[in-house]
Amino acid sequence: MRWIMTAACAAAISIAFAPVAEAKGCIKGAVVGGVAGHMAGHGKLGAAAGCVVGHHETNKKDPHNANAQAPSDRK
Repeated sequence: MRWIMTAACAAAISIAFAPVAEAKGCIKGAVVGGVAGHMAGHGKLGAAAGCVVGHHETNKKDPHNANAQAPSDRK
């Protein structure tokens, strides 16, 4: 019983001090990947892959807007 309490406390402490993850695009990708994975019989694997792809797509830079500059107000 003492071992279970020690493991639970260690898990709670490690979760409390874990760095915060950026979830931009992950939720939408996970939903789409989960549905596609469910159809193929691998729902959890599809959701995990969808989260990774969604996060990657969100963080990609826009190639058309790479050299855009803010308009200046000089006259």
